[in-house]
Amino acid sequence: MVSNRVFPRVRARNLEGVDVELPDGFVGDRNIVAVAFHRNHQRLVDSWVPWFEEQASVDPGLRFYELPTIGRIWAPVRNFIDGGMAEAIREPVILQRTLTIYGDVNRVTRPLGIDDRSTIAVLLVDGTGHVRWQRSGGFAAPLAHELETVLSEDRRWRTGAGSDHTE
Repeated sequence: MVSNRVFPRVRARNLEGVDVELPDGFVGDRNIVAVAFHRNHQRLVDSWVPWFEEQASVDPGLRFYELPTIGRIWAPVRNFIDGGMAEAIREPVILQRTLTIYGDVNRVTRPLGIDDRSTIAVLLVDGTGHVRWQRSGGFAAPLAHELETVLSEDRRWRTGAGSDHTE
């Protein structure tokens, strides 16, 4: 299921003000990443959060991140925008997993093959930065089932339960 796509090297900052270099800043063995492009995309990201939290509660190697990806025109007011988001959120776990990217949005979309910015992109990125699964849109049971299958296969592979080879 591994694609040939790799999450691009970009600088982000979490809402606690800590700079992070991606994809190295994704700390899980498996990382679900929701990339948003517009303010109104937050409701689409939020539609996934209960499912993400449920998955992470039973999978210690799984992390998830929210990536508001904002055009360079807004970079001069980054502190104001990020500060407003942080003030509205206030919960440390969410502040840490929300990584804002300011700059040329194409630096994210092109390498990931994201052609549609009218909705969010949801990706599964492994610990080496490789994209293992990618879809777009808010939570939908068929998408969640598809992602859950990929996560299960990955966990089996990592534990050797899916191994066919003998010594």
